[in-house]
Amino acid sequence: MKELFVQVTEVAVTAIDALALLLIVWGTVQAFIGAVGLIVSGPDQYRRREVWLRYARWLVAALTFQLAADIIETSIRTDWKAIAQLGAIAVIRTFLNYFLERDLSEARERAHEGKAPETAGS
Repeated sequence: MKELFVQVTEVAVTAIDALALLLIVWGTVQAFIGAVGLIVSGPDQYRRREVWLRYARWLVAALTFQLAADIIETSIRTDWKAIAQLGAIAVIRTFLNYFLERDLSEARERAHEGKAPETAGS
């Protein structure tokens, strides 16, 4: 029974990591296309911010999936060295996720503050 649990867990971790990889690749392709569009069309601060905010959202989603996979993987690891490595990776991903989320929140607040005077004057 334990072997079945380990096998199912390993398949689940691999599937979740694959989903995270797809999110990162898709977000990177979108960001690349958006960046090329910015180069071709000229500097546009609003579009530039939108491209990078969209990319950050994809990265946050992927990091969240990867963190979930790490958490699941700790349930089958019995070696303290492997658990410590997973813990270190999880901490790094959590910090990356935290800072990306904070940057997204700050960008949303700045965008909201920038739109507030326009709607008040309309």
